[in-house]
Amino acid sequence: MTYPVGLRLTGRRVLIVGGGTVAQRRVPALLDAGAHIVLVAPDVTPALDALAAAGRLRWEQREYTDGDVEGAWYVMAATDAADVNAAVAEAAERAHTFCARADDGSDASAWTPAVGRHGNLTVAVHADRDPRRAALLRDAVVDRLNDGSLDAAPQRGRGPIPGVALVGAGPGDPELVTVRGRRLLSQADVVVADRLAPQLLLDELPPHVEVVDAAKVPYGRAMAQEAINETLVSRAKAGQFVVRLKGGDPFVFGRGSEELEACLAAGVPVEVVPGVTSAVAVPSAARIPVTHRGIAHEMVVVSGHVAPEDPRSLVDWPALARLKGTLVILMGVERLPAITAALIAHGRPADTPAAVIQEGTTGAQRQIVATLGTVAADALAAGLSHPAICVVGEVVRIGERLTELASALPVTARS
Repeated sequence: MTYPVGLRLTGRRVLIVGGGTVAQRRVPALLDAGAHIVLVAPDVTPALDALAAAGRLRWEQREYTDGDVEGAWYVMAATDAADVNAAVAEAAERAHTFCARADDGSDASAWTPAVGRHGNLTVAVHADRDPRRAALLRDAVVDRLNDGSLDAAPQRGRGPIPGVALVGAGPGDPELVTVRGRRLLSQADVVVADRLAPQLLLDELPPHVEVVDAAKVPYGRAMAQEAINETLVSRAKAGQFVVRLKGGDPFVFGRGSEELEACLAAGVPVEVVPGVTSAVAVPSAARIPVTHRGIAHEMVVVSGHVAPEDPRSLVDWPALARLKGTLVILMGVERLPAITAALIAHGRPADTPAAVIQEGTTGAQRQIVATLGTVAADALAAGLSHPAICVVGEVVRIGERLTELASALPVTARS
């Protein structure tokens, strides 16, 4: 049996002997705990080498010697040589220093648990040296903490401090929301939700959570931005924790900065949680890489919510037409005829590959592949409409090839 305890290692020397993948896995958590890591090994993985080069740890490029344990508060023996690990453990025992062994837990004075984190909570599971069982239990607990089914609210006080969290919920698939975003959503008193935010996330909310519909339907019903700002500020000032749930990333054509400014100007604390932007995620879901070695060294994301000839447009369409890389157009499906005509008029070849993807990452995803000269008409003929993005560039051909390769696989192997 073991006695569980948390080690406070900030500024304290931790010795790791061995520079392989086991050490690589353990180092980040030790760094996060503030440990002063001394790594002794003739060779290390590239990741550990990079940490040493950045000054995050001290790497002594040599074999282990008996005096290395001196002054260490905690020791890890992580070489692939049992005799070296045994020597490290014996030296630690003599020095009254706890030591974990990567190869033989029965001969170690400390065991490393399966660890998971949820905000400022740490879940550590020992299972009598059954690491698979410990990891399964750890994952089960952390999953429930993340989805809110296991209440982890602080027992002192009422839970989250009143304020606002601007949460980017990703491009549509509810599983693409970040862990932090899902956690804050589970703690909300009020959720102010966009139309493009994954609606299934709202179905997971407890009954007491108020949902405010902040939909902005193109050419249809919309909640004014000023009303959204006022809702965020007034609810937070009333002592509630408000999550502003937005599709994609809050700062990629999401007006998140306006909402942040309104809250800060009113004295309301705000946390911004980045999200997976559709500009990258949706092409990926269609197997279209936005960059590719030897083909696209640039990627430009542009808003198409106003047409090129519109005096409100801030886009330099002639400059975009001269680029050779990838162009990703958001909110432009309704103005695609004017956009493609402007690109062609300013020099982008009409036979440049192009694709339109509707409702990317969701079960309703649809897409067409065409050329810059035909994509507007083809999208209209296919009945594609918002939410959709357009990708222009040679990377679309890469996507076609990858799709053909995937289609040749058995159905169960495709992704």
